[in-house]
Amino acid sequence: MGNDGWLLRSMMFVPGHNEKLLASAKRSSADALILDIEDSVMPDHNKQVARDLIAHKVDSGFFGSLPVFPRINDRESGHLLKDVRSLAIKGVAGFVYPKARGGEDIYFFGKLLEAIEYERCFPIGTFKIVPLIETAAAVLNAPDICLASERVIAIAYGCEDFIADLGGICDREKKSLFAPRAMIAMAAKATGVIPIDTVHIDVHDLDDLEENVRLARVLGFEGMLVLHPKELPIVHQHFTPSDEEVEEANQMLKLAEEAHSLGKGVAILDGKFIGPPMVIAARKILAKHALVKQKRVPV
Repeated sequence: MGNDGWLLRSMMFVPGHNEKLLASAKRSSADALILDIEDSVMPDHNKQVARDLIAHKVDSGFFGSLPVFPRINDRESGHLLKDVRSLAIKGVAGFVYPKARGGEDIYFFGKLLEAIEYERCFPIGTFKIVPLIETAAAVLNAPDICLASERVIAIAYGCEDFIADLGGICDREKKSLFAPRAMIAMAAKATGVIPIDTVHIDVHDLDDLEENVRLARVLGFEGMLVLHPKELPIVHQHFTPSDEEVEEANQMLKLAEEAHSLGKGVAILDGKFIGPPMVIAARKILAKHALVKQKRVPV
């Protein structure tokens, strides 16, 4: 597993068969696009329209350096092989795999990608995987899903399918989502991949979006699935280290290095001891800050 170099504060869904929305998404500030061939592409004949359109756009360089991840159909759908053979092409960063229930789903999918890479002379490991955690089984098996393939760079929570599978209720206070969100974030961090929080269904309620993003950040998520470009400023604001956080992180590292050079075990900043965990957190903040600065468009 490895997520080095991936900035995924926002992964925005776009129906793969809708040329107008693809053009709009390209102009957005999203960190990555999920080009959908699954739930938003119905009836089934539109799936081939989506495959052909995405392949044409990617092949022509339409998306530039913007990472694109087609969301393919799961292995029980009857569409998976067509999806992958159409879109395992140069310019595609990887795939979002839906409805993973356990590590065996991702292991199988990784081996399928490996076979296609051999066939097409791509370096093995070219195509990354972002599994969607959308069932109760997937939440409980999240660590196995993360560890099932070296291609997994992130896992993302799909709350609507999860609630349907659970037979629960998505309450306004999001009590039913708290435990699975915490478990998914912990599973990701324990295995070295990026945790991506669930979509916010009511795209017009930006106040509620902000409450959810704040909670996601507290739980350890590093990004969010997004449905509409209007959500991006709020999402990016909360998943981007603030100037104050960057300044404090730089001060922490400077003081910690000075203490180390003087043979002291700890340093102090504003009356607080700077121990190893704070140094690790500071380095993570500065690493993410560096990734944001390298991004192709402003925050």
